[in-house]
Amino acid sequence: MAQDEGIAGRDARTRRGGTRRAFLGGTVGAGLAGAAAAGYALRAEPAQAAQAAPAGSAVAEAQVEGRLPAVPFHGPHQNGIVLDPLPATAVIAFDVTAQNKAELTDLFRAVTSRARFLTAGGVPPPVGIEGPPSDSGVLGPTVVPDGLTVTFGVGASLFDDRFGLSRQKPSTLTAMRPFPNDDLDPAQCDGDLSLQLSAGHADVVVHALRDIAKNTRGGMQARWRIDGFASPARPAGTTPRNLLGFMDGIANPSVTSKKQMADLVWVSGTGSQAWTTGGSFVVYRLIRMFVEFWDRVSVEEQENMIGRRRDTGAPLDANSEFAIPDYALDPTGESIPLTAHIRLANPRTPQTANNRILRRAHNYDRGIDEVGDLDMGLIFTCYQQDVRRQFEKVQTRLIGEPLVDYISPFGGGYFFALPGVRDASDYFGRALLA
Repeated sequence: MAQDEGIAGRDARTRRGGTRRAFLGGTVGAGLAGAAAAGYALRAEPAQAAQAAPAGSAVAEAQVEGRLPAVPFHGPHQNGIVLDPLPATAVIAFDVTAQNKAELTDLFRAVTSRARFLTAGGVPPPVGIEGPPSDSGVLGPTVVPDGLTVTFGVGASLFDDRFGLSRQKPSTLTAMRPFPNDDLDPAQCDGDLSLQLSAGHADVVVHALRDIAKNTRGGMQARWRIDGFASPARPAGTTPRNLLGFMDGIANPSVTSKKQMADLVWVSGTGSQAWTTGGSFVVYRLIRMFVEFWDRVSVEEQENMIGRRRDTGAPLDANSEFAIPDYALDPTGESIPLTAHIRLANPRTPQTANNRILRRAHNYDRGIDEVGDLDMGLIFTCYQQDVRRQFEKVQTRLIGEPLVDYISPFGGGYFFALPGVRDASDYFGRALLA
């Protein structure tokens, strides 16, 4: 599905979740945040794999045991944005049930505290004989980080009149815009908050979700959720495949380029928007793929719809995955059709260079639907500096592409991924809530 810059495609808020109560999280685990991080390589162009750790090191032991090392939690940006998609993920949107700004601040502090502990790992604190356990025990007596990242965002609806934040609302942060050929389900769209949990294994994601849910009870209530996975690169290389069988995310901006990240991904705010500095707008777009129909289409036709070879990922006018298609030499679309997905998504002109987005997609498989058809597809995720300038421009160019016969966007939302938590005294959204 989107091989280049991407496929994209209630205002009423549900108040559920029982009686409000004090957050259980607070500062629990705040002193357990010192685990060392190592072993990750940020994707450049072409992507590079993480280096193997020296034999006998803690990282090497983690690799042997099938666990990824801890990812640093503190920093100017949230690290879940810049890392390649991890094997397991969950995206959850929430409605806030906190009643005032003080309670909202407690909620953000609780999410921060739990994320700080969970991403570092450690032994959960003991409790009295009569009290409930401090941890679910899903990971055993010691919480392993397994590369866990926690990416926390805010939606447009958070900036209504409940918390006095309307002046700080980014002008481009809105409810998710529907496009032609979308079939959006309001129950699976938007939300006050977003949370993406990614790790090396699904049990670590489930453990983190349960921990955060327990420690924020009374502050937020889940609105929609979807679980996903990133397939390994096959037969080799660094780019995973989506469930249409094509490599997904080949032509990303380089996260190691400070200029590209500053121009395309990171926000730098001023005035009432100064709190946004270091964050990034994120689009989640849940896209069902009609794979039973797709699998009846010839490979040649599939490749013409995408614009790349299915086996190698190479553009149809080249022989290698990371080759840059030369549209100037193919003005009539003899090699790469003018309607091909990669050509529409990223025309590679000076006028469209600032439309590029940073893709971080996962696959999903939810079994079968009510009539027995396979329910699987893509959790399209992209980060950008400006949703209108980037994602919406890309998606507008994709309206009516041949691929729309085989996909159906049904949910998701626009959110602002908050700036990073800089140190042990900081917390998510501190500048926003100050």
